[in-house]
Order: sequence, then C-alpha cells, then structure tokens
Amino acid sequence: MRDVLEDLIGWWQAGETVGMGTVVATWRSAPRPAGASILVGPDGTAVGSVSGGCVEGAVYEEARDAVETGVPTLERYGVSDDDAFAVGLTCGGILDVFVESISRESFPELGEVAESVDRHEPVAVVTVVKGPDDRLGRRLVLWPDRSSGTLGLQRLDDAVAADARGMLVAGRTGLLHVGHDGERRGDDLTLFVNSFAPPARMVVFGAIDFAAAVARVGAFLGYRVTVCDARPVFATPKRFPDAHEVIVEWPHRYLQAEVDAGRIDERTVLCVLTHDPKFDVPLLEVALRIPVAYVGAMGSRRTHDERLERLVEAGLSKAEIGRLSSPIGLDLGARTPEETAVSIAAEIIAGRWGGTGERLAGIDGPIHRTADR
Repeated sequence: MRDVLEDLIGWWQAGETVGMGTVVATWRSAPRPAGASILVGPDGTAVGSVSGGCVEGAVYEEARDAVETGVPTLERYGVSDDDAFAVGLTCGGILDVFVESISRESFPELGEVAESVDRHEPVAVVTVVKGPDDRLGRRLVLWPDRSSGTLGLQRLDDAVAADARGMLVAGRTGLLHVGHDGERRGDDLTLFVNSFAPPARMVVFGAIDFAAAVARVGAFLGYRVTVCDARPVFATPKRFPDAHEVIVEWPHRYLQAEVDAGRIDERTVLCVLTHDPKFDVPLLEVALRIPVAYVGAMGSRRTHDERLERLVEAGLSKAEIGRLSSPIGLDLGARTPEETAVSIAAEIIAGRWGGTGERLAGIDGPIHRTADR
C-alpha cells in the first residue's frame, strides 16, 4: 500500500470509495511481493500493480465488484501447464490477492496510518483476509504504544497484537494464522499484517570514494544511509550527496551511541570501509556483538588476516568473528568504486534472502527465495 498511498489518501479525504487489491501471499516466481497493491479509483483510474501486468485486468474487475457490493474476497492467481496464457502468471508463480473497498467508513484509521508513514513512525495494519463472513475484512491498526479498530473480539485483538507488533519491529509483512478466539495453534482466521516500519539503516564507516558509491547504492535499495568518519575534512555532505546524514565522530563511539539510543536493529547493515586498524578494530568489537543483519569490512587478504588477529586479541569469540563478511562483497571481479558497491550490495541481498551468489543459469530451484530474515 505504501506505493499507492498518496493516491489512496487523496480519494479517501475526498470521501470517495476506492477498490483495492493487495498481494497477501506469494509462491515460486511471483513478480511482486506481499503488500503490493493496485487501486481502482472512483473514475476508473488504475494505480499500482500486483503482478507487473499478468493479472491486473482480473484484479481490476474484482476491485470494481468490491466497490459495488462492499464484499471483500480473497482471490488466487496462478498458471497451469494446460493453459499457460490464461488469466494467470506466465512466470509460473502463484499469488493470493485480497480485494476490498476502501472508504472513510470502512477504514476510518487510514488518515492516521498515512500520517505515521509520512513521519516514519512504525505502524501495522492487520486485516482478516480469510475466515467467517462476520470477520472478513475487519481491521486492527497497531502502533508500538496504541491500537485502533478491532478484529471482532478483545481476546483475539490482544493475541494478534502481540505477534503483529513483533513483525512490525522486524519490518516484516506477511500472514498470521490463528484460531477463532486468537488461539495460536488454530487456523480459523488468516490475517494479513502489512508493516510500515521506518526504512532499514545502512551505516557506512569511512569517508572514502568507495563509501560514496556504497551510499548511492544503499539509498537506491531503500536504506536510510549514514556515512560516519572521524575526519571532518573528509566527512562532508557535499562529498556524500546520496547519504541521508554524514556524521563526524569516531566510528566505534558513534555506533555504540546509536545502539544505546535504540536506533540500531536487526535489519541494520554495517559497512566498514576504513581498513585502518585504529578505526575498524574498535568498531568491529562493537559491531560483531550486536544483533544486526550484516557486518562487512573492506581490506586486502593481508589486512583481513591482520584484522582477525587483532579481533582475537581483543577477546571476540569465534562465533562473533564468524559473523564478519571480510573481505567485503561477492566475487564479481569488481574494480571501480561503483562496481565494488554493487558487489557489496549483492552480498547484502544474498544474505537477506538466503541466496547463494551463484549464476541463476547454473543452478536449479526457485528464483525468488522466502528466507525470513
């Protein structure tokens, strides 16, 4: 919904009713992730996409029907060997799309949700997408410290809120299955949790030319990018125009302060490009002991070996040192700062989704992985 939120809130504020289809689950090579949405405006305008064009026409008609009837539906789209070019996904994927009508009456909290997204305030929208008719389409909106709406029963709200807030903290969007009253072993209800968490952070240490390229790629991937270096002559916004902020501070002090302030989480990626022992060893002592998604350090093989010796001397355990990606990046044969940034980004993406880093042409199995990280 994030991609279509501006159009949706405009129609909502005008008191219009909008049809919306949202991907709630995918299998195999589905082209769009859970949370991708398409809108059908009051004038018939289509905004957004759920499949990159494969099933948009069918979802468009379902959304128009939802506006007319007010009845939400859960539709499954796939492809069969017998009729690969019928309404479905010619790429071989399968996706579930929840289709509903959105208005001030059906979604009174949408204005608050939009404000939270705009302020980068975490918020999750939980919707019943499969279950009894009296529960289907009910919504619960969750912030870290409050909630609005109901799924129909207080016990159910309480049980779902705990799990959904856990997903929100991790920035995860996906399905929950619970019993009629919120029992965790039940499957009477299928709930879609659409998490609008602030962008994950990428912190790049070392104000060098490689850092500028990494910051550019990180911002392109959707990270909130910080560049940090202790040298004010090099750490300037002008040298790093793609970074969201440039900090002048000793790297290990800055990282520890961010950890203490609660601004580093399990989605954070840390790229250590200083390749100078006085900077990177104290920094890695902090970085390898906190729960983050990725820690990579630049340097030659010799620098890497010397760094490992210093980390052992500093008292880091074998398991902690094992979390370090060094030398940083995948083997792409990269030479320029831009190529190296692609190599680093590729390793981060592979780690997030469980990819191997091998050529797709040389391996079998699904292209899109579903690693829950």
